[in-house]
Amino acid sequence: MILIVDSGSTKTDWIALDKNGVELFSTQTLGLNPQMLSDEILNERIKNNFDIYKNRKNVEKLFFYGAGCGIESSQNRILKVFKSIFIKSEFDIKEDTYAAVYSVVDLGTPSIVNIIGTGSNCSYYDGEKVIQKVDSLGYVLMDYASGNYYGKYLIRAYYFNKMPEKLRKEFAENYDLTPNTIKNKLYREENPNTYLATFARFLIENKSNEYFKEIIFKGLERFIDYQILQYDDFSKVEIHYVGSIAFYLQDEIKRIGKKYNLNTGKFIKRPIEGLVDYHKRNILK
Repeated sequence: MILIVDSGSTKTDWIALDKNGVELFSTQTLGLNPQMLSDEILNERIKNNFDIYKNRKNVEKLFFYGAGCGIESSQNRILKVFKSIFIKSEFDIKEDTYAAVYSVVDLGTPSIVNIIGTGSNCSYYDGEKVIQKVDSLGYVLMDYASGNYYGKYLIRAYYFNKMPEKLRKEFAENYDLTPNTIKNKLYREENPNTYLATFARFLIENKSNEYFKEIIFKGLERFIDYQILQYDDFSKVEIHYVGSIAFYLQDEIKRIGKKYNLNTGKFIKRPIEGLVDYHKRNILK
């Protein structure tokens, strides 16, 4: 059995294939970001899934593409967890950027691939390897245009009384915005970035509102300026987008892309389907 796993900070998609590429099962767990979670929680999130745990001894190769796995120490942490569960398996661990690239590009075709979901990043695929000009410093300092970026923006706007009163009232009706709840979620509980991203739903549901349009475009402009424009070929190659925020804001992304003369390509909400096709074509053949 082969397991292909795509993990963001919020959720993780798992698909099991036999040696011929036939799907055996698919399932989902919470996110497995080793930079955000303890070994205990990583173990718990895997073992609590019935399909995964039942088949743990049947796994011969596990391909894991995960948020937070861009550095060796994080890769080693998640590898240690996997080895304790999938005792007969070999492992191939890469950061989630590779899942995004493999899911949207044609091998050998230079492209820029962006992830805009709970967090955000931008990579250049030169036809052979993936290049990142900007090292990610996480959700506190970076992640422009992401779910957690917009979540932080909305909370600040609410508390500083910058949000129009009608929207402010609706926002408060949809979320628990008491100071104790917010501080507890941000400073005491796991995955504060995922918590912040939950507020982005309100922004997307009201994206036609002029106030939110300005916020959305401000975030996208910063993402383009700080990420995409770092690459010399940004106007010559297709630019693809992966992740839920990009998927739901694709009209806005296309519109702002024209302003910067960007060649906007594909939008994919979840890279797992394209990732499975990639493995069938290039790994299992």
